[in-house]
Amino acid sequence: MPDATAMAVRDGTVAWLGSDDVGRAQYPDAVITDLDGGFVAPAFVDSHVHTTATGLMLTGLDLRGATSLRHCLDMVASYARKHPDSVIWGHGWDESGWPERSAPTTADVDAAVGDRIAYLARVDVHSAAASTALRRIADVGDQVPLTADAHHKVRRAARERLTARQRTEARTAALDAAAALGIAAVHECAGPEIGGLDDWLELRAHEHGVEVVGYWGEHVTTAAEAVERVAETQARGLAGDLFVDGAIGSRTAWLHEPYTDLADGCPAPTGNTYLDVGAVTAHLSACTEAGVTAGFHVIGDAAVTAVVSALETVVDRFGVAAVARCGHRLEHLEMVTDEQAARLGSWGVIASMQPNFDALWGGETGMYAQRLGVARAAGLNPFALLASQGVPLAFGSDSPVTDMNPWAAVRAATRHQTPGSAISARAAFAAATRGAWRAGGVRDGLMGTLVPGAPATYAVWDADDFEVNAPADAVQRWSTDSRSRVPVLPALGDSLPRCRQTVHRGAVIHG
Repeated sequence: MPDATAMAVRDGTVAWLGSDDVGRAQYPDAVITDLDGGFVAPAFVDSHVHTTATGLMLTGLDLRGATSLRHCLDMVASYARKHPDSVIWGHGWDESGWPERSAPTTADVDAAVGDRIAYLARVDVHSAAASTALRRIADVGDQVPLTADAHHKVRRAARERLTARQRTEARTAALDAAAALGIAAVHECAGPEIGGLDDWLELRAHEHGVEVVGYWGEHVTTAAEAVERVAETQARGLAGDLFVDGAIGSRTAWLHEPYTDLADGCPAPTGNTYLDVGAVTAHLSACTEAGVTAGFHVIGDAAVTAVVSALETVVDRFGVAAVARCGHRLEHLEMVTDEQAARLGSWGVIASMQPNFDALWGGETGMYAQRLGVARAAGLNPFALLASQGVPLAFGSDSPVTDMNPWAAVRAATRHQTPGSAISARAAFAAATRGAWRAGGVRDGLMGTLVPGAPATYAVWDADDFEVNAPADAVQRWSTDSRSRVPVLPALGDSLPRCRQTVHRGAVIHG
């Protein structure tokens, strides 16, 4: 809290900020909690998650640590032996860092699990490996890895064989993990091809202290259809993971120029197109006319070009004010030009982004460079460019794709591997708090801050952990300007803060 040592909370709202001695005199009957050196800051919001899938990874088979194909398959086999009666649902393999640089084949998976049903999602969840038993149920061929419709079919078939208890335990685990990381709210990016309507409705009914803001990624063509779909789903908008394209790691992001590391005879050298410019325009027009938030999953440069072109048409049709009022949002937005950023900023379009993508896959030798070449890869995730053009930023994890820890996202945004693309720690923190609330439709100017009148939504951190093992060049001096509404925040080094308590609207949801 800037320039304050005490905070008074009444009825779930911040009532007062000031010095401790004045506060004790002003509120003599208050219940006093001594934080003993703890650090208080607004709680985080994760602007892009997949809750059930995150929980299935936390409670099941996490393959993100696999260092080779052999290691991955050994992890699968070990899990299968320990869990002989359930569907094998795994997540996180990434062949781009393996010595073999090859995805698991059907034969590989069968050798590890036998005749069991096994679904093993790549880390970006835009391709997967599957056992013969699952492929047979889903009626798909022997494509390796599975992408697009084939992937959606096997995922749906595996999901339908999860028990209600597995789904409930997964959601609880994911939301518990979020609360333990100082996250008070998550934006669930649901849709027909992601978890299905049943999964989304079950999540809406799931009681937990973490607030779930839902987006439903289903295409519509008329305003009446947009209104009907929002009423049916009770989602905040028809946005989130409405796929225009896929992901760079799976070579399914839609590009202007081919991938650089393609095998001979690749059927889609520039990736996949799920919605063309006409379909994007129709969805945006329908939602704008209805006053509904629209949005898309958009990664490749060709996909971004299609969306910006569609937005221009819709702006011409309805006007800038109508478009900005809807709070349309673009998820990921990894390949964007200077001109496109300027247009998006002028139209009030929100960029919901994941800084850990660059931390995991950026740099001259990372996955992006493998897929696109060093020159194209250097332009990805341009946070500084977007911020400079007035594009509102909201940060999240895309969990289970990357870790939910919001401090890791803030740190990654300040350490972008392309010079000139990083943003300040203050701006990154704002994108993970106020910016994410704004992206979710909360525009009162208070949520995500700790000022009198704001909801008491905050987290308490062990401040002594902030600078442990932090290299000298990692020390950051944060803004002490109270007008920024960003607290005085310490350095983020190799270790990250540990959450002691998370409070949302005055209610303790962790600790």
